[in-house]
Amino acid sequence: MSGHLRNTGPMLASPRCGAKTRASGACRSPTVHGKKRCRMHGGAPRSGAPKANQNAGKHGLFTRDAIAERRQIRSLLGEAWRLLDEMK
Repeated sequence: MSGHLRNTGPMLASPRCGAKTRASGACRSPTVHGKKRCRMHGGAPRSGAPKANQNAGKHGLFTRDAIAERRQIRSLLGEAWRLLDEMK
């Protein structure tokens, strides 16, 4: 055994990433300071797609426009159902 103390308490007490892994478990790496994810899951500086990335919205089921369109359709369907209920 070496003569130095192992001070692993702060590292073990640090917040964990929690991103879903391929094995469907949670990532247990420590988060990057000031972020909610580890360096491998988006906590690193300049990680992720750049702003106004043309490739990011190519097949976007979850783009802002697609989400807004689905919300609008849902509200129109709700109004239609309410009108049908009033007619009964």
